[in-house]
Amino acid sequence: MGQLFGFLLGGVAGFVAWLLVRVVFSIYTVDQNERAVKTVFGRAQRIAGQTTLDMPIAEHLRPEERDRYNYPQLRVIPPGGPYIRWPWERVHKVNISTATVSMAFDPEQPRANDEGRTLEAVGKDQLNTGLRGQIRFRVSEQNLYAYLFGVKTPIAHVMGYFVSVLRERIAGFEAPEAASNATAREEDQIISGVSINDLRKNLRDLNEHMDRECRTSAARYGIVLDASLITEIDPPPEVESALAAINTAHNHVSSDVSLAQAAADQKIVQSKRAVEIETLRAQAEVEPLLALSDQLSSLKAYGGGALDAYVRTNRLTLYQKVREIVMEVL
Repeated sequence: MGQLFGFLLGGVAGFVAWLLVRVVFSIYTVDQNERAVKTVFGRAQRIAGQTTLDMPIAEHLRPEERDRYNYPQLRVIPPGGPYIRWPWERVHKVNISTATVSMAFDPEQPRANDEGRTLEAVGKDQLNTGLRGQIRFRVSEQNLYAYLFGVKTPIAHVMGYFVSVLRERIAGFEAPEAASNATAREEDQIISGVSINDLRKNLRDLNEHMDRECRTSAARYGIVLDASLITEIDPPPEVESALAAINTAHNHVSSDVSLAQAAADQKIVQSKRAVEIETLRAQAEVEPLLALSDQLSSLKAYGGGALDAYVRTNRLTLYQKVREIVMEVL
């Protein structure tokens, strides 16, 4: 009897010790750049009645996508601690700091796309264009369910979505019409049909388009694309020399047109200035005559021989300046 009691007591003591050890070793903390989600028997702790459709990240989803990407809101454990995890619970930590990768990076096949350095896309002129750039992303704290449980490898889904949107844009890209200058449109005809030139000239518009199209990534996959920056667009090697020759010719034509426009503008300005000078000179000659006319009119209106006296006085002044006088003999 005593042995049985001792055995039971030892068993209870061992269970208590095991439980204490599990509790002690189940203490965890969450770093500042981390967020955590706890699952109980495999089910994540949720906020009742709230989904991602109630969050601002869902406002860019199309109507047909709202039911597909309707994820529950989870209870997020903020940075700090220590926290206790029971044996039947599991903690999933997520790093929410911003990361930067090459847009050619393939998470599932790292050696693809020239080992993650160059992404290829076909333009409207059937040229195989090489693209280089970076993508800056971070995990969305507002949609941890999609990141942890919605898809198997969220970063692979986001990269695939980004690449598909980019290739679709490259394939059908058309440069916007020139502002309003007919000469500029004539110059652009020199390189019409070469989509890589259009892409290079409108690189900013292309980056802005990608940013707009990827605003739904947080609601779809739980990853926020902070920015995408395409830095280089290269033609295939077999057409690079021909493309360089086309661009050189275009630059020469543009230079000649600019010089001609500058010379024409200069002549127009000079002509306008000459007209202004002659106009001012004519006005300077006319003003004294107009003033004299007004003065004579005033003298005539005054009456009393004032105008005759004025004419006689000025005639005497003129006599002092002349050398010869021709007078009519009556």
